[in-house]
Order: sequence, then C-alpha cells, then structure tokens
Amino acid sequence: MSDTEPTILNPSASPNQLVDSFGRAHTYLRISVTDRCNLRCTYCMPHEGMKWKKRDQLLTYEEITRLAHIFTAMGINKIRLTGGEPMVRSELTTLVKALGQIPNLKTLAMTTNATLLAEHAQTLKDLGLNALNISLDTFSKERFQAITRLDQFDQVINGIHTAIACGFASLKLNMVVMAGVNDDEIMAFADFAATHKINVRFIEYMPFKDNSWASDKVVTYKDMLEQIERRYELKRIEGDRSAVAKDYAITGGGSVSFITSMSESFCSTCNRLRLTADGSIKSCLFYAAEINLRDAMREGASDKDLKEMILFSLAQKPEAHPPAEEIAAGENRAMIEIGG
Repeated sequence: MSDTEPTILNPSASPNQLVDSFGRAHTYLRISVTDRCNLRCTYCMPHEGMKWKKRDQLLTYEEITRLAHIFTAMGINKIRLTGGEPMVRSELTTLVKALGQIPNLKTLAMTTNATLLAEHAQTLKDLGLNALNISLDTFSKERFQAITRLDQFDQVINGIHTAIACGFASLKLNMVVMAGVNDDEIMAFADFAATHKINVRFIEYMPFKDNSWASDKVVTYKDMLEQIERRYELKRIEGDRSAVAKDYAITGGGSVSFITSMSESFCSTCNRLRLTADGSIKSCLFYAAEINLRDAMREGASDKDLKEMILFSLAQKPEAHPPAEEIAAGENRAMIEIGG
C-alpha cells in the first residue's frame, strides 16, 4: 500500500446503483487477487497448464482497495477474495486489513484450497475476514493427488481443522461432484457436515475452457439430495432469494447446499459481479465480454469514470447464460483466470 489513500465514498449515500436491465440488484463482488495456484485441479486448469500473468499486470492492493470502496458505494455489501489460490499472493493480510475497514461492508469472505491456511487462519479472522469457503473434492489422499496433480492433502486437512477451531462466522466446504471421479464420496461429505456442524456445498460440474467437461459427468442436485435424504432428515432453509445455493439444514446440526448451475439455473436472481486479477470486470461468469478497469485507473481515470465503466459493463449482462454445451464450445477464460 502506498501513502496515498483511496477516496472513501459513503455507501449509504444512495440506493443500490448496480441494478441491471432485468431488475437484478447486485450486492456481491468476487475479486480475484491472482491467477496463480499451487494446485493443478483438472476441472479448473487446462491440461497444458497456464502462462501466469506478470506482477505488473495484476491489480495492486491499493487499486483493489480503491475499487472496493467504489463498488461498496454503489451497493456492494459482500466481497469475496478468490484466485487462483489467493494465499499464494504475498502480504495478503495487508489487503484483508484494508478491506476489513470499509464502511458498510457486511461480509468479507475468501475461497481457498487451504494448503496455506493453517498458519494464517486466526490472523485473517482477526483482521476482519468473517466467511471462509474451502475447496476439497475428496477425502482420499490418493484421489486428491489425482484430481489436483499434487500431494498436498495433509496440509489441506490441517487447514480445514484449524479453520473450524478458529470459529469463523461462516465456514463452508466446497465439493465439485464429478460422475465416475468422486461421486461415491457424497455421503462422506454429508457426514463431515453433520459431525463438524459446518456447511458442505455440492457443486455441479461446470464447463470451462479445456477442462474436459461432458454432460455425462454432471451429477444433478436432485440425485445428490435424494441420496443424502436416505440417511439424514433435511429441512429446506429459506433465505436470500439471490443466493446461488439451495440450502438444507441437517437435523442434529450442520447443513448441506447445492450449486445447481447445470440442472437448475439461478440466473434470474443473480446478484454477483466479478473482478479478475488483471482488473477486468465480468458481469457474468459464462459471458466472455470484459471491461478493463486497471488500464483506466493507470491512465488517470477518476472515480466517476470508473463508476460509469462499471455501469456500462452491468448493462451488458445477459438475462441468462447459454446452455452448457454451448458454454463448453464457446470462447472464454479458463476458470482459474476468471476467479473461482
């Protein structure tokens, strides 16, 4: 961070300005802080690997903080840090501290693979991070190595148990379910949610650039739900209609959720925007069009200029993403480039 402080706008000065042409109010911003990752998950990273961006191509922490203030002034009240793996970027706590001080930001969250979490979990919580999502797709050490192409299973499990002990206000485990790969572990993850009184989110396998997606690899949420209900009594949790997950409380403690991107679209209630590590705003995960805010800032754009660019991007947001087969065949960034 430099000595120059970003302009702090008053988020309560006006109603939500981030309403698109279909009437959806946006309150959730996902910020990728790096495209780099210390795992190589098959469903996220192209098989041939990635050419990482140079440091000067990434948004600086000062630039991210400036944009975060602008977005919250326009109506954002939840920010999630993503990657790649956000914790591979040095001095991440500097950014967390700065974002944790933004007025009216209700939720500061992060999604991580937990390989580096054990050492930093308590510090991140103390600095204002109040929600944590951890990605894990198997409880088998051998299968973990096959999916991620690296042997980091023990570090991840240590990170998960450390985070549980820290008592984050929200702690979720994310499992991407792939038929013939890890769908035989659905009950093991449901058991983990019940035992540790946390939330496990089952995510339908989504198509991205060069990730070998096929429709027969998708396990639908209804099939997963039916399987879990054979063992547990579940009660649907009715919450924010803009939430992407279908949430169910487990009688006795814990909960399970389902991200139904492939079988039941939630586009009609989408409330999220994405900011890539190199400063492009994406109004839709599956919409290739982008507008770069980094270049505008470095060319001297005012806060007003940036707000206009954000609103222009939002105006281009489609009503819904195309069918899965069309997404798989289309041109877009790899998931790791967009931000998980």
